[in-house]
Amino acid sequence: QTGFLSMDPHNGQVKAWVGGINYTHFQYDHVKQGRRQVGSAFKPFVYSLAVQEKWSPCYEVPNVPVIFVDYKGEKWSPKNSDDEFDGKMLSMEFALANSINQVTAYIIKQFGPQAVIDLAKKMGITSTLEPVPALCLGVADISVYEMVGAFSTFANKGVWTEPIYLLRIEDHNGNALEEFSPRTTEAMSEETAQIMLKMLRGVVDGAYCKSVGKKIGTGVRLRFRYDIRNPIAGKTGTTQNYSDGWFMGVTPDLVSGVWVGCEDRSVHFRSMSMGQG
Repeated sequence: QTGFLSMDPHNGQVKAWVGGINYTHFQYDHVKQGRRQVGSAFKPFVYSLAVQEKWSPCYEVPNVPVIFVDYKGEKWSPKNSDDEFDGKMLSMEFALANSINQVTAYIIKQFGPQAVIDLAKKMGITSTLEPVPALCLGVADISVYEMVGAFSTFANKGVWTEPIYLLRIEDHNGNALEEFSPRTTEAMSEETAQIMLKMLRGVVDGAYCKSVGKKIGTGVRLRFRYDIRNPIAGKTGTTQNYSDGWFMGVTPDLVSGVWVGCEDRSVHFRSMSMGQG
């Protein structure tokens, strides 16, 4: 199954809404009705908070295990998807571009899950977000509709704009019975939004890190495999067992989001290469 939404971030107007693979056989809307784990597609909310608190994209964080202890004394320490960059000092920009779990966990430990939730709510996320450390890795179930609206904040100078698909209802004489305009909220400063856009471009263009010595990102295939050349900021998301694949894409005048997965969460892709966001 899949859900896809594309909108103009400046006025909220929906340009494309694909609720599923075939309405004749699957009459369920995976854009607004469906909510699935977003995985690493959630990480920009965490990084936005850090940038808002004046952390620079160049600020280096140690890529080492971070331990959380709950009120019962139970410990949780997230791991990276591989050990390629373990132990290195990584810039925020590189860590976001390559979806490094341990760095994201370090950031949320500094500010706390509730602060991340408060920002995500300003950016139009209405789904339930539990104030737990694992939130930073995208354990929450969120709709494509909410995610696309939230990412519009980056392209619209920090102002969240609600996606809308209906502008006006007229009678048979052309008289307006009702007119609609999107709700908006100033979710973050224009400066924060601009810095986040630059960092999210690293996902597609690649980000460089001195300690790694190369320029890479999780979405670089858009460049070298599909030869897409226009400016793109984005974020991949992959959940446990490759059950859900997400990609959020931002261009100057279009924000799009896609989820791919099965109705039954126990059904999943076979490998990272097949099921990566």
